[in-house]
Amino acid sequence: MRLALYEPDIPQNTGALIRLGACFGVGVDIIEPCGFLFSDAKLRRAGMDYLGRAEVVRHPSWQAFLAACAGLRLVLLTTMGVDRYVEFAFRPNDVLLLGRESEGVPDAVHERADARLRIPVKERSLNVAQAGAIVLAEALRQTKGFP
Repeated sequence: MRLALYEPDIPQNTGALIRLGACFGVGVDIIEPCGFLFSDAKLRRAGMDYLGRAEVVRHPSWQAFLAACAGLRLVLLTTMGVDRYVEFAFRPNDVLLLGRESEGVPDAVHERADARLRIPVKERSLNVAQAGAIVLAEALRQTKGFP
C-alpha cells in the first residue's frame, strides 16, 4: 500500500500525509512539481520528526511516477468519483492517489486511474490529508495491513 500526492500545493497537508505514512509504514510518493519547497517550515512543522522516518519517493513528473509504479493499481480519491470508498475492495499493493487541494488532478490522470473513489460527505469536501487518512485506514483494515 502506498500514498501518492499529485503535485501537492499545501505543505502542511503534505507533511501530515508523510507523517501518516511513517506511522503506518506506508510509502509516500510525491509527484512533482510541488507548489512549495521541500525545505518549507510549514512542511517540517506538520511532519515533525517523522519526515526522516517515512519512505518518501519524489518523482520529477507524472510520467516518471507511472514508470516507477508500473503494474500497480492506481486508486484515485476524488470528489468526482462514482464509487464510495467503503464499497471498494482494496488490495495490499494499491496506490492511493490524492490530487492538489486547489485543482484536483487533470483529466488525463482521471482517465489513467484504475478506480475513482469518493468519500460521502454532507458538505463540500475534506482536505487531502483527512481524505487520505480516512481511505488509508479502510484500505489497511481490509487488507490486514496495519502494523
